[in-house]
Amino acid sequence: MKDSAPQTVHLADYTAPGWLVDSVHLTFHLSPDATRVISRIAFRPNPDGAQDQFFLHGEQLELVSAQIDGQPVAPDVTTRGLTCDVPDGPFIWQAEVIIAPADNTALEGLYMSGGMYCTQCEAEGFRKITYYPDRPDVMGVFTVRIESDMPLLLSNGNPVASGDGWAEWHDPWPKPAYLFALVAGDLVAHSDRFTTMENRDVALNIWVRPGDLDKCAFGMTALKDSMIWDERTHGRAYDLDIFNIVAVDDFNMGAMENKGLNIFNSSCVLAKPETSTDADFERIEAIIAHEYFHNWTGNRITCRDWFQLCLKEGLTVFRDQTFTGDLRGHAVKRIDDALMLRARQFREDAGPLAHPVRPASFVEINNFYTATVYEKGAELVGMLKRLVGDDHYRQSLDLYFDRHDGQAATIEDWLACFADVTGRDLSQFALWYAQAGTPQIGVSDHFADGTYTLTLTQHTPATPGQPDKQPLHIPVAVGLLAPDGSQIVPTQMLELTQASQTFTFDGLAEKPVPSILRDFSAPVILDRDQTTAERAFLLTYDTDPFNRWEAGRTLALDALLNRVMTGADPDAAYLDGLRATLLDDTLHPAFRARVLTLPSEQDVSDAMVRRKGDPDPMQIYIGRREIRQAIAAHLHDVLAPVHDRMQVPGPYDPRADDAGKRTLGNVLLGYLTLIDGGRRAQAQYADADNMTQQIAALACLLDIGQGQDALAAFRAQWQADRLVMDKWFGLQIRQSHPDDTVALTERLTQDPAFDWKNPNRFRSVFGSLAANPAGFHRTDGSGYDLLADWLIRLDPLNPQTTARMVTAFDSLGRQNPTRQAAMRAALARIGDTKGLSRDTAEMVSRILS
Repeated sequence: MKDSAPQTVHLADYTAPGWLVDSVHLTFHLSPDATRVISRIAFRPNPDGAQDQFFLHGEQLELVSAQIDGQPVAPDVTTRGLTCDVPDGPFIWQAEVIIAPADNTALEGLYMSGGMYCTQCEAEGFRKITYYPDRPDVMGVFTVRIESDMPLLLSNGNPVASGDGWAEWHDPWPKPAYLFALVAGDLVAHSDRFTTMENRDVALNIWVRPGDLDKCAFGMTALKDSMIWDERTHGRAYDLDIFNIVAVDDFNMGAMENKGLNIFNSSCVLAKPETSTDADFERIEAIIAHEYFHNWTGNRITCRDWFQLCLKEGLTVFRDQTFTGDLRGHAVKRIDDALMLRARQFREDAGPLAHPVRPASFVEINNFYTATVYEKGAELVGMLKRLVGDDHYRQSLDLYFDRHDGQAATIEDWLACFADVTGRDLSQFALWYAQAGTPQIGVSDHFADGTYTLTLTQHTPATPGQPDKQPLHIPVAVGLLAPDGSQIVPTQMLELTQASQTFTFDGLAEKPVPSILRDFSAPVILDRDQTTAERAFLLTYDTDPFNRWEAGRTLALDALLNRVMTGADPDAAYLDGLRATLLDDTLHPAFRARVLTLPSEQDVSDAMVRRKGDPDPMQIYIGRREIRQAIAAHLHDVLAPVHDRMQVPGPYDPRADDAGKRTLGNVLLGYLTLIDGGRRAQAQYADADNMTQQIAALACLLDIGQGQDALAAFRAQWQADRLVMDKWFGLQIRQSHPDDTVALTERLTQDPAFDWKNPNRFRSVFGSLAANPAGFHRTDGSGYDLLADWLIRLDPLNPQTTARMVTAFDSLGRQNPTRQAAMRAALARIGDTKGLSRDTAEMVSRILS
């Protein structure tokens, strides 16, 4: 068998497939060590493609036989696929291969998890199941027969026949191979039904292991809410007779939108109050919605090639964000989305892994399932909606669905729908998809004779491979406030299209206070000199919830930076603003909780880098604790009374009102713990009847070094629950003192419950190590070395998880010379490992470049 070296794939080199698929018939004879897959595929030449060479992808397959129109053929087989001479017209390809699911530790293709067969085919996993043109622009109608002694046999589409030891499924909707799914195992269902707006009766099932059946009710509610919401807001109804969700313990991703058979990481679907936090419930609700929404934005309309990944993911993320906002409140949701974007995507844009929302090239597409593609991709959809307005957005989306249903589309197809509906030229806006980096917006203003002028500038820093940037089309939402706090100019959407642009507001009696980038109208960094007094004013009076929170966050960041860099105490105006916010019962508790939550250590480090400082993780850790202590002291007389008012009586309810009270109460508990020695936290831990309250109290106790007894009790209580034990591992590493973090992490890897082959467990330990900046970035390099050791060990088994964990090193260029040298040495050791996967090798190379 001949080998082939990995190659860089370029968007500019796209060519249409030479052959199209009309139908696919697959038969699986399941066996852990030798599953036989028999394929029968109807091909025809593509009139828009060149029939130069017939090629089918295939990896780690044992080819038993191959036929064309019933006649045996002898293809030329390599480790990447096969080529074969084929007829000029339509033909039937048949092949039989053998695969070993039990040996598939990469969790890509057909593999086993706890005795259950399951699949993950996005992006290029189907080629590990059988020979096929494994690209998203080749779509076919699949019929699947599964033969096994497993009691449950599932695939895509609708069930059409079954008998003793077999079942057949047919999906009437053409789909690319990455949406294929199969599950076989001993599972039980939480079932329900839903009638669509088209009067289709749909059977709904969440399939789980028998011991998890009591954790499905919330997921089913979330699914039905998603179906109702998509009908109401987008006019999109479900199109099969059955919708199945399966919970899988071993899964590299959060979930997968396979047509009619969504496969979920167990952590993203299983929930009950005793074992799941409020954050878990909200995350599960959003992920179930996301995967369901993919039925139209991803499945019915898919992406032409993997460079268009943001077409389905960015749009679907925006849809699930809007869904969560409708259910739980848009103000807090927008804050949370901005926090995530800044923590993950801005960090990507500022480092060696920066890439456009639509990358121009890749070696391994698995490495581009990033915050830039997902979260920034969603921001681009949101900006389009702001620019064209709600009505034109809905009309454009309807046109997109009507025009491209059943097709594999591109970003150009997407933007053309908006251009055709609105008549707008979106060529400059399209640069957002092609240019990497986070734009920086400068602000200056002037007031004279009743006229207020606002001058905005834009600049996008150089990123790898893109030294020069063109001006972008940026929607900047602005409102103006009077000095008494009243709003004198409501929100206006300014369109910044030039490097520098001035906007004028006439007829004003006095100089206003501007509220700029309202509702975070674009994913940019706003660079504006403001006094502490002006920020405190906006924290008190701004009518835009996002900018009100932003003012408080900026004050907090200034306080943290001043403490770390000069040792200064926090400004009294900031502390008084926190008090006023905390005591304002007209504000939702969840909003107040966000205002009272300090920026992270990583936020402080990033801000210091922007100010050309030299961030020391330990000094940032110390400074942040000192500011927390100062806030607790300033608010000492109101913390307990408000904390008491945030206690929620009665049965647990995961919805926004009760969850918001618990969130604020637990933020206050953190401050109270700093001044009462953990008395309230101990009481809350003892009395807690839900995971939100229990684990928050445990975190507070660990924060002051008093949680070891509670930690042991927590383990004794929950050692049989794998998802709660993930929390147990991660919490103690994140809350550990930086001097102890590496040793603690190493000790936990020796714990009998540490299953390093399970992605959730591995991430709970090493993701938490990376999330403790002062502990991970020790000057002796021990944090880097420990992570490198384990990534080298994991890579041969699970390249995807390994490559994603390598991103913990992406702050290389922002560290001091000592840390940079240690980080480079650890990365070089990973890169020099014999037989390193393409996934991991590409990530190491990009960070070191």
